[in-house]
Amino acid sequence: MKAMKTALIIGMGKFGTHLCRKLAELGNQIMAVDEREDALEDVLDVVTSAKIGDCTRPDVLATLGVDNFDYCFVCVGENFQSSLEITSQLKEMGARYVISKAVRDIQAKFLLRNGADEVIYPDRDIAERLANRCSASNVFDYIELSKECSIYEILPLREWVGKTVRELDIRANYHVNILGIKKGEHTDFVVHPDYRLEKEDHLIVMGNNDDVFRVLKRMDEKKH
Repeated sequence: MKAMKTALIIGMGKFGTHLCRKLAELGNQIMAVDEREDALEDVLDVVTSAKIGDCTRPDVLATLGVDNFDYCFVCVGENFQSSLEITSQLKEMGARYVISKAVRDIQAKFLLRNGADEVIYPDRDIAERLANRCSASNVFDYIELSKECSIYEILPLREWVGKTVRELDIRANYHVNILGIKKGEHTDFVVHPDYRLEKEDHLIVMGNNDDVFRVLKRMDEKKH
């Protein structure tokens, strides 16, 4: 059984609200905090507790018991100074792991210097993911693991259809690994070597971007 985590989420803007709901959906306990009461209304049905307060004030943060949470998320987006102050104070009060939201690299540098254990760029990450997905034909989803390596959801090449995973030996011949095969809404991550690929299959593959794009280029060439 998956161990439940506890999270403090400060800032109930769009990102904070989505994060809150997804963490709750996954069975975690959450305290949501925002200085506006109306901002908390959308998450009251999923959080363990909610509090109205200005977290730039040390006396407000001190009442939250920040050292009791597995994760503290700083999702304050409009005022970077506030985000910086909250991040710094969380760490001073003994927060175990602080994840702060940034918009630009310079913000990330300051946040990391002032106590953030991790910095996320939700807007940039979504934009990059969308750009990569839309720039390559036949890519249905994309997750960047590093600058060189990613996971892609792609169609099989035409010449792969009807052949088994063992016969194709995609890892040796194309330098990409099949992690799973998706059929409709179901994804099987245990791929049997004797499974014969079908035209409608979506393959979840991992590899260096250059190697995957070589496969995608072959798909485009086969269409012309």
